Amino acid sequence: MKILLIEDEKEISNSIKSYLKTNDIICEVTHKVQEALEKIANYEYDCILLDLMLPDGNGFEVLKTLKSLNKSDGIIIISAIESLDTRLEGFNLGADDFLTKPFHLSELLVRIHSLVRRKNFNGNNIIKFNEIQIDFFAKTVSVNDVKIDFTKKEIDLLLYLIGNHKKVLSKSALAEHLSGDMADMLDNHNFVYAHIKNLKKKLNEAGCQDYVKSVYGLGYKWEA
Repeated sequence: MKILLIEDEKEISNSIKSYLKTNDIICEVTHKVQEALEKIANYEYDCILLDLMLPDGNGFEVLKTLKSLNKSDGIIIISAIESLDTRLEGFNLGADDFLTKPFHLSELLVRIHSLVRRKNFNGNNIIKFNEIQIDFFAKTVSVNDVKIDFTKKEIDLLLYLIGNHKKVLSKSALAEHLSGDMADMLDNHNFVYAHIKNLKKKLNEAGCQDYVKSVYGLGYKWEA
């Protein structure tokens, strides 16, 4: 899972990033509106955590841009501003949730998971696709009721593929999802091929159908 945190208070952003990392979530951080807009234009995120008070503008500008670009990234506003008007404006501009500062990091994590499940898997904790079953919280995978040993990266990749059923995902998009903005610093994305290969092999050996399709020159897609 890949998160973008837009927050100018360094202590808060470091705390959130560290906590999410311990829960196997890649968290990229930006402190200004302009930096955030550049990232949003170039990358896809499972969830965006958005502060409203930023040094070069406010979070509503980010919401308006997301809306104009028809982006589907989930958005949670995290703000010390607690008023009905602020909440209504945020929701009207496309925010999915609103969390008032200060908050417990454990609650933030629950809100993130809830939003991602709601957007990608109809709110289900148990994701099923034919003979495959994934426990979102336990991070386990079963094929025909037999548990399969997957790494956390492989489970994340599997969820991303299923969540984007029938969509062609480029190697760069998969690399960004698995590695965040570190992917831009890599000479190639061969590690994506390695993860795909291992995923396909384990599913095949478990008696699963071949759902991961290569799309020549473009990337991969999950298709029954």
